[in-house]
Order: sequence, then structure tokens, then C-alpha cells
Amino acid sequence: MAALVLVLPPLPRLRALLRRCWQRLEGGLMPRFSAGQSPPWGPALAVQAPAFLPQPVHDTSESNEAPSLLDSILWMAAPKKRRTIEVNRCRRRNPNKLIKVKTNIDVCPECGNLKQKHVLCGYCYAKVKAETRLIRMEMYKQEGGPFNAPTVETVVLYDGEKPTEKDAGKRIIERARKRPSWFAQN
Repeated sequence: MAALVLVLPPLPRLRALLRRCWQRLEGGLMPRFSAGQSPPWGPALAVQAPAFLPQPVHDTSESNEAPSLLDSILWMAAPKKRRTIEVNRCRRRNPNKLIKVKTNIDVCPECGNLKQKHVLCGYCYAKVKAETRLIRMEMYKQEGGPFNAPTVETVVLYDGEKPTEKDAGKRIIERARKRPSWFAQN
């Protein structure tokens, strides 16, 4: 047997409203079951007050209008007061939401531009990327296509550099310019 605890509100009108709703609920459920059976209790929708439940419209005049979609909607909550400008600004300008000040900024030792510590300088990276593209174009000219690459190691030589004993048997790419300071020779 299921029991329901009913907390009585302090206001008499609300108490009477809840009593009438409870009697209507009991009157609607209990007569359907005989004395020996218990009602099939299951999951139910709990609402704050009976005013939020969709009520069927009892019209004495017969109309051919279809019921409105808004008649069967449980309305969502809406704010009771408008947020003031001060409250909105305090919420938006919360120190946790602001962009943090970076303290790990350093000067690049190669070019002198600002960069983050432990991060490659963007200006230097652009220079390395351009030089690498030129080296790849030289390799493409030697090979004649992307699928003709030899399986040996590649050595890049700039003006004034000569191959060493270690470079024997390796592919040599010659560049007609001075070696950049940031392009280390292995």
C-alpha cells in the first residue's frame, strides 16, 4: 500500500485548493480498482501546482476549431526581474573570464622580435619555411618528379662549402647563396 505525506501550507486558501485537488485525484484513481487490487503506481510528472496542468476546455457551444498548440504546453520558467546593467557588467567582467596577462614573453635571440618562451619565433619560422620551400624546388628539379626520389640521405651545401668524407654516397643539393645563420650545418 502506498502512502503520500501531504504538508499543509500556512495559507487557508492554498490548503483548500490542495485538498480539493487531492480529492479529485483520489476520486479519479480509486473507483477504477476493486477493493482487493492496488493501483498500478508508476512514474509520473510532478508539477508545482495544479494550475500548470493542461485542463480540457469544456465548451457548451460546439465549435469546429482545432485545439491550439499553446493549450497543451507546460510553460518554462521566465525571469521575474530584469538584470541591472551593474549586475550584467559584474558577471561579464568577472576576473575569471578576462584574458590572462602573459608573463612568458621573451625576445628572440636570432631576429629580435617578441615571442613566447619555449615557442618558435613566428618570424624565424617564416624564414625557415621559405628556405625549405626553395630547397624542395631544387630537389624537384634534380629528380624530375615526386616519385623519383633516391633512398639516400640529402645534404644541402651553400656557397663556399665543399662535401666532406661523410657526404660520399649522399644526394647533394647546392644553393647559390650564403648559408643563413639560423640554418645549422650538420
